Amino acid sequence: MDLAELEAIAGREQTSRKRWTLRCCAAAGCLSLDADATRVALTEAVRTAGLEDQVEVRPVGCLRLCCQGPLVRADPDNTLFEKVEPDQAAAVLAVVTDGPGKDPGVRIGDPGHPFFTRQVSVVLSDSGQVDPGRIESAIAAGAYLGLHTALLERTPSEVVETIQRSGLRGRGGAGYPTGLKWSTVARSPGPRKFVICNADEGDPGAFMDRSVLESDPHRILEGMAIAAYAVGADQGYIYVRAEYPIAIRRLQEAIRQARQRGLVGSGIFESPFHFNVELRIGAGAFVCGEETALMASVEGRRGTPRPRPPFPAESGLWECPTLINNVETFANVPPILRHGADWFAGIGTDRSKGTKVFALAGRITNTGLIEVPMGTSLREIVQSMGGGAPGGATIKAVQTGGPSGGCIPAGLLDTPVDYESLAALGSIMGSGGMIVMDASTDMVDVARYFMDFCRDESCGKCIPCRAGTVQMHRLLTRILESRATAGDLTQLEALCDLVRHTSLCGLGQTAPNPVLSTLRHFRREYEERLRPDPDTANPRHPAPGAP
Repeated sequence: MDLAELEAIAGREQTSRKRWTLRCCAAAGCLSLDADATRVALTEAVRTAGLEDQVEVRPVGCLRLCCQGPLVRADPDNTLFEKVEPDQAAAVLAVVTDGPGKDPGVRIGDPGHPFFTRQVSVVLSDSGQVDPGRIESAIAAGAYLGLHTALLERTPSEVVETIQRSGLRGRGGAGYPTGLKWSTVARSPGPRKFVICNADEGDPGAFMDRSVLESDPHRILEGMAIAAYAVGADQGYIYVRAEYPIAIRRLQEAIRQARQRGLVGSGIFESPFHFNVELRIGAGAFVCGEETALMASVEGRRGTPRPRPPFPAESGLWECPTLINNVETFANVPPILRHGADWFAGIGTDRSKGTKVFALAGRITNTGLIEVPMGTSLREIVQSMGGGAPGGATIKAVQTGGPSGGCIPAGLLDTPVDYESLAALGSIMGSGGMIVMDASTDMVDVARYFMDFCRDESCGKCIPCRAGTVQMHRLLTRILESRATAGDLTQLEALCDLVRHTSLCGLGQTAPNPVLSTLRHFRREYEERLRPDPDTANPRHPAPGAP
């Protein structure tokens, strides 16, 4: 494969396009609503109408407005059809070819809604456009051009420098500078180096990484290959949980196609660079999202964390220097190579560059996938794009960061979404789960829900996490059942501090966050449930030193 062949594939794909294209969502959300039957019915309607030469029915990845699925987009007019049933296939086709008329017989969405118009697509630019099952479709959208630029026009150190200048930070949660991590791995000596894509997305309500893998798998392969070239690795692993069967199938097929085209394997683009990639299927343990536990699982051992240092960048997989980034981080790499570091750095804020993908869920009208520039306010996301709470209910809080994050009250919705602003409120960016809560939500119950999750998912290796999450869950239950005293609340806060500062890994260290953030912003809901303390004169405010 060389650049001329890549361009020839893209050219053939583009010239074969037909007058109209019906893009049918084939991501997990719409498929769960029988979207495949809708796609088959549309194909049959096109055949029956004798329009095979003019209409293409194309399966694509996520079309984002998941609450209105099954979704179909029609080109070139960009008409959006919502909740499309198989028996509406003929009506959809008639609207596309003849116009909507007075009664189109199918629900047509509003592509001018802020949910769509206020998105800026970098990671998702080809999601919902390309057929994830065909490498030719991805190549026509520009796939592997960034890899060609890296291999043929840049040295490895220049690629690292490009990523550093872009300001890209890891999208897995901590926001560590990606270029700095790459440069550390590149400098680290070792007989061999590895690249790992962390696709073990485990936060409740999060589905960003799954959607990217299902929608645009070649982008991940390309991002990993660029990273491997930059740091000097020749082997990559994608660690993905078994609960994502569609993503796994599409990744397997993408790897097979890329290898067949010479874009994975030996002598990529006729250069000396070699890169192979394999899948590792995880059993769904939340702790395996922690990088040292993940590496243990890749090596075939039980997925439990180990102390750091040494960090994986110096001693990781099989004690070799290892680069670990998550799905969204790798998905940002190809467009940075294609469009340049300055282009990417021009999006977002001073310290948080680029865009962020969020999975909008909970008590919100428009649930689905969005991608917005860093610095967009929570109010813009929740009220304008998300449409607020259903039925005009009052929004009470927004939870970001999953079990490691926190709850932000509605009074702070003007907060810009960036790493520093969310941390200042006791939450984190996390991988991108965003759960909206309305006025009926019990915040103590929310804290107990996330503690229940952390308690179940604790690997048990360190005592603070193993025992601390159990005790915190017990205390939260006592508070919820109005059996707790002020002394219990004091003990809960002390436990939060102990678990945060003494646990071995990030799961335990961040497990108290939902408790601490709800205590910070909704403390009254805790205190109103306390029963009088018989040992104190003031039942709700124990004397100093009281147990």
